[in-house]
Amino acid sequence: MPLSPKRIKVKPLTKEKLVIRGILLLLVLLSVYGFYSFDYKDITLLSGITSTLANFKVMFTEAHFVHFTFWDAVYQVFVTLGLAVLTTLFGGIIALFFALLAAQNLSSVRVSNTIKGIVAFIRAVPTVLWVLIFAVAAGLGSVAAVVGMTFHSVGYLVKAYSESFEEMDNGVIEALKASGASWWHIIFQAVIPSSITYLVSWTFLRFEINFGVAVAMGAAAGAGGIGFDMFMASGFYLDLREIGTITYFILVVAVLLEVLAIQIKKRLKVTNI
Repeated sequence: MPLSPKRIKVKPLTKEKLVIRGILLLLVLLSVYGFYSFDYKDITLLSGITSTLANFKVMFTEAHFVHFTFWDAVYQVFVTLGLAVLTTLFGGIIALFFALLAAQNLSSVRVSNTIKGIVAFIRAVPTVLWVLIFAVAAGLGSVAAVVGMTFHSVGYLVKAYSESFEEMDNGVIEALKASGASWWHIIFQAVIPSSITYLVSWTFLRFEINFGVAVAMGAAAGAGGIGFDMFMASGFYLDLREIGTITYFILVVAVLLEVLAIQIKKRLKVTNI
């Protein structure tokens, strides 16, 4: 008996899909037009690649100290790390409270949707724009950087924390409610202990992001740290070799943070087992 061929289900095109495909096609056409309309100043693709590789060679094989010493660089790295720690700490504490209200299994639908809508808007605006917005009131510097980075961290962590809370077994929550436990008892006896691994993982991930953002804010907002030294080396001293030295410092710190994150996750898994 011959087998009947399998029918392939074709999903109908909705208005949302048509809009998305239209936007993607428009972006592709604009990109192609941009590449053809650029004024390349008689620079060919091959010469551009060659010059870039030569700059990388100078940057990473001839790195040196001129305008600051090794210990100055170490101090500036700790300033950048301090900025990342401060914004992550503030953002995590504030986000934890709002995430409890944003989780649909712990709050009402209206409150949850309202908070999620607000934090979605906060996440949609890049961190550097929040820093510049707050710089209007506080001026460029570390204060505007801390407030702006904290603001964006809250938007990021509220989403991460609330989704972790929503993945919790609702049976546990219902059982605690039936036994007469208050909302705060449910939070501290069931929700937080069962989600602590995810909370630490998301917080440390945001800390790594904030370190990279702090480097950029040191240059863009005058927040200090190793980012400001990189800005001075590239924009004022035009010293590729010194930029290479600063890049090595940032790479080393990034690798150490990743190793630390892996060790923390391993310890948390062992503890939960």
